[in-house]
Amino acid sequence: MVNADIKQPTQATILIIGGTTEGRIAVKICDEAGKSYFYSTKNASQQIDCVYGKRISGGLDEVSMPGFCLRHNIRLIVDAAHPFAENVHKNIGITAQKLQIPVIRFERNFPPSNPQLHWFDDYHSAIRFLEEKNIHNLLALTGVNTILKLKPYWLNHRCIFRIMKRNESLAVVEKNGFPHEDILFYEDERDETALFQRLSPGAIITKESGESGGFTGKIDTALALGIPVLVIRRPPLPYFAHATIYGKHGLRKQIETLSPGFFDLKTGYTSGSCATAAVKAALTALLSGIPVEDITISLPNDEPVTIDIVRTVFEPNGSVTCTVLKDAGDDPDITNRAEICANIAINSTHSGIRFLQGIGVGKVTLPGLGLEIGGPAINATPRKMIERETQETLEKLSDDLHTGIDITISVPHGEEIAKRTFNPKLGIVGGISIIGTSGIVKPYSNEAFIHSIRREAQVAKALGVKYLIINSGAKSERYLKSLYPDALPQAFVQYGNFIGETLQIAAEENFEEVTLGIMIGKAVKLAEGLLDTHSKRSVMNRRFIQSVAREASCTGITIEKIAGITLARELWQIIPVSERVFFQALLHHCRKVCEPLLPSAKLTILLMDEEGCVWK
Repeated sequence: MVNADIKQPTQATILIIGGTTEGRIAVKICDEAGKSYFYSTKNASQQIDCVYGKRISGGLDEVSMPGFCLRHNIRLIVDAAHPFAENVHKNIGITAQKLQIPVIRFERNFPPSNPQLHWFDDYHSAIRFLEEKNIHNLLALTGVNTILKLKPYWLNHRCIFRIMKRNESLAVVEKNGFPHEDILFYEDERDETALFQRLSPGAIITKESGESGGFTGKIDTALALGIPVLVIRRPPLPYFAHATIYGKHGLRKQIETLSPGFFDLKTGYTSGSCATAAVKAALTALLSGIPVEDITISLPNDEPVTIDIVRTVFEPNGSVTCTVLKDAGDDPDITNRAEICANIAINSTHSGIRFLQGIGVGKVTLPGLGLEIGGPAINATPRKMIERETQETLEKLSDDLHTGIDITISVPHGEEIAKRTFNPKLGIVGGISIIGTSGIVKPYSNEAFIHSIRREAQVAKALGVKYLIINSGAKSERYLKSLYPDALPQAFVQYGNFIGETLQIAAEENFEEVTLGIMIGKAVKLAEGLLDTHSKRSVMNRRFIQSVAREASCTGITIEKIAGITLARELWQIIPVSERVFFQALLHHCRKVCEPLLPSAKLTILLMDEEGCVWK
């Protein structure tokens, strides 16, 4: 039964239909808003930690779901249910149509259809195939609720079912009279290779459950052992989804659009994501002859997102130019609403991808940026994104995978915008840089961003986290997660540039330990006492860095080289191995600045280089 003791909210809110990995992600994203929402699962045994969400269980059918949505003022449904939860999807569709509520479908990533597998639309067809091929000893990985569907097979042949060890699952086994000796539990045997070898089944049957359902791992193991695999295709959704998303960033963007005000600030896309979308759209139009209104790209975390294309021009010289209007969300980004343009041309005189200089994109004139001197200021992550999308588009639309592609990124008015950045000091002339490590712009409005830090810390505290791990952004968080693989996702909080405020919040929330992960660019500012490391409010002080080098007994040659650095990351190259005590001296200064803000907590500071190697 659904819990009827939940008080009616005073404002419109969100209903998440979960019970899956995607449902857990949706909970984490909605908790970041710090506002009430509902999370529904069929069974109460499905563990989930909601801080601001109100948990309901027992399932919502086609009668109770519309009534629940009316009573609780639900104005957006997030469908994160299993792809094969057909009744759930049907009830969502009925409710959405009856009440005119938009639905976001949180879909799984599904690998391309593998021709080595045997695909079926239903279990009757699969059973007929098994009978025709005289296959015995079937291993079923389709879930306990398919015992009934496969009954015509297992009544006459041995069939082993692998299921979750739950009381409700055992009740289904009992109800259908399935032999208990042919039941295996996932918890008991996790090594699939060893399991498949021990059972040596005549075939395996599974569902097209997607990557989060472990589909690829099961398939690869079975095929490697020469075991035939039958796959039941996922059923189509019985309703129209207002948006289909595949990860946390897409979910947040769609909630911002379909439920305005749920998040205080809107996120945006980096210039790197915009440039990647423009490149892919232009190449698609060039190879197909058809312009597109939007294009899907993969973010650095492999999540697909869709970005609008505002203009496509087929140029007289045979090239194509596409334009994306940058949306930085509510971040006070000087490139917000700027046009990011990509011109794509085929060049038969060379193979591979070549980045050319475009108007409004800066030219690199000094070393230390990790970019070719004389080339366009397109940073490493956007280059990788562009190269991946270009290669994948060529594989899809071109017969010649070695086609030479000239890519010219341009930003009209970029040269004027760049005057308000630090690009000239970095030796980047003539325009802005195409940047972004996560592909997403998080809103950095001071008050709202600090408020979001506090909310995330409170969520972590509510989940029992005692060890807070704070970091500057996507790259450093990725490195830290590899160091702390067992920590809850909520234990990781991004401070952006607000180190001081984040440490104060950690102290106020009484965390026992705090680990501060920091990259060298922010570390040299923090060591000097600058607790806000935003480039608009603080700059790298070479003289201070030289003083730290003297403390560490670095040679005069090293100290002289420090005077000529453009970026702090150059320190990793110019400080010789014999003098790397310098980094420990730098961390000593960082600790002196930070420790007074955490009088009752243990503080660990980890300095990370560009490859994730750690100094402490």
